[in-house]
Amino acid sequence: MKPIVSLTSRHTQTRARTPTRTRAPAHTLSLSPPFQSNGASRCDSGHLSSCLVQRCLWGTRAAYRRCFSRRGRAALYKSRRDARPRRRRVRRTRTMAQKTALIVYAHQSPGSFNAAVRDIVTLELAAQGFRVLVSDLYALNFRANSTQDDVIGDLRNPTLFQYGEETMYAWMEGRLSDDIQAEQRKVEEAELIIFQFPLYWFSVPAIMKGWMDRVLTQGFAFSLEKMYNNGIFKDKKAMLSFTTGATQTMFQPDGINGDINIALWPLQNGTLHFCGFQVLAPQIFWGPAHCPAAVRTMMLDSWRARLKGLLAEKPLTFAPCELFDLSFQGGFVLWPKVREERESQPYGITTGHHLGKPLPPDNQIRARPAEEGSDQPGRSSYNCSHVDANV
Repeated sequence: MKPIVSLTSRHTQTRARTPTRTRAPAHTLSLSPPFQSNGASRCDSGHLSSCLVQRCLWGTRAAYRRCFSRRGRAALYKSRRDARPRRRRVRRTRTMAQKTALIVYAHQSPGSFNAAVRDIVTLELAAQGFRVLVSDLYALNFRANSTQDDVIGDLRNPTLFQYGEETMYAWMEGRLSDDIQAEQRKVEEAELIIFQFPLYWFSVPAIMKGWMDRVLTQGFAFSLEKMYNNGIFKDKKAMLSFTTGATQTMFQPDGINGDINIALWPLQNGTLHFCGFQVLAPQIFWGPAHCPAAVRTMMLDSWRARLKGLLAEKPLTFAPCELFDLSFQGGFVLWPKVREERESQPYGITTGHHLGKPLPPDNQIRARPAEEGSDQPGRSSYNCSHVDANV
């Protein structure tokens, strides 16, 4: 039985068993049951309309077979396949396989020793297959001060501006300023973050401190439930790489500047580890401005050698959250049992958690050695000693 196709317009209705070969006006197509029973419901609407018009206008069995036979349907769907999703999957696989490193860089001069250190990181990590991102804060003219300009739109409490709370809600609602969002995207993509800078007043330059203040917002980088070894970035690694104007001996426990471990504690524990980062031992370049060119070259060569195995290094040791009563009732202090167990130990837990005992040696510049539980015998993460004979 031949299918019957009805052509219906707004004003007229024509029924025809044999369609003509002339172009039909724009009509609404309706199918009789015989036509529907041959698998039309299994075709998508775009090809169904195309096939029905072809059937209506030409009336050939060949067109019908092309529309609804198994081979015809396969050909139609094959022609409809979009290759773009497959290309997207390939790109996504390649991106996922490639590691990303971010260098947050703060120095004003492109001819500086810090710039040379940055360039070595960029080249060496790229040679290892990394995608290397660089945030040159001075070149970006990155704003260091934290103000309500960092929040787009209305404030939740315009009477009393509280930066931490306002930026947390702005992050949740996608209302942070463009420069902050751009840097946060870099942080999200990076498995490794290196902060490259000259040591200013025992800390980072103001522009880098501003980056930490503005980019590592509450909610994005930390929360009361997610901090330290349970932090948001616990699967990422971060480290400090910096130059000093002083010699290594000046930052010894008996040196004029005091123990470098104490100076690094606020940055490495209070900022990086607080956000969950696994903190690698810092790369310290002692007084390069006072060294001859040959010694500076040796410093750079040592850094290049370290980079080849950087991700395999054991991170610095910090006190895990499990040692503490993490409640306001308990005061967020060590559990009594933990404190009792530490009484027999010769050193405190960390530089900051010294418990009135001598500080654990080089806690902030050297990973725990093999005899104290390292899974890499003979390795102690690089510290200042690799150049001290040449400074």
